[in-house]
Amino acid sequence: MNVDERVERKFEKKTWSEVKSKNSWQVFRIMAEFVEGFDVLTEIGPSVSIFGSARTKVDDRYYKIAYELGNLLAREGLSVITGGGPGIMEAANKGAKEIGGASAGVGVELPFEASNNAYLDSDKNITFRYFFVRKLMFLKYSQAFVAFPGGLGTLDELFEALTLSQTGKTPRFPILLIGRDYWANLVEWLKERALAEGYINSEDLELFRVVDSAEEAMDSITRFFAKFRQEMVPNF
Repeated sequence: MNVDERVERKFEKKTWSEVKSKNSWQVFRIMAEFVEGFDVLTEIGPSVSIFGSARTKVDDRYYKIAYELGNLLAREGLSVITGGGPGIMEAANKGAKEIGGASAGVGVELPFEASNNAYLDSDKNITFRYFFVRKLMFLKYSQAFVAFPGGLGTLDELFEALTLSQTGKTPRFPILLIGRDYWANLVEWLKERALAEGYINSEDLELFRVVDSAEEAMDSITRFFAKFRQEMVPNF
């Protein structure tokens, strides 16, 4: 089904009765997804969510860094949570899985993307219909967030984490951006436009740290967990 066909199907004429009936049943589907996610992840323990592009190739340097980071996290006894797909997600899951670390994937149904990768624990592999349910699982069960180069989905996940941290809806967890070259223009825009024009405060720029390696990311993560690990509970 192409884009035009999907749009036409979305706007097919329906009676108000049909719309109301569909909306009512949709509530139960959403509730079921929340219940499944909570059941699967509730005992995962201290975790780090890793965001990044599904298009990243195996020979890309960011794939290698994500693999290394997954490995380092597992060695520290920290669970890895990704979107479960290929690319950066696969690399991080693979790095954790290969040394016996907890490797979780919260996927989402998409018509144009491959299924979940092969490096997920069978009891921590979930696929959701709704993006907002998937994002809540990242944010509820992780105490640090790492964003690799990626597209709109990665930016959506990153800014959700930043917003919740900024507004105090979650604690001030580490939020790391991997790749100074990739993120430089975004950081400059935040400084030169959003900050300069008064849309954010200077403190908001301290919500995240830009790094270039798995070791740099682990430095922030391990220092945070060393201080707060005994207090870890689901975030909200």
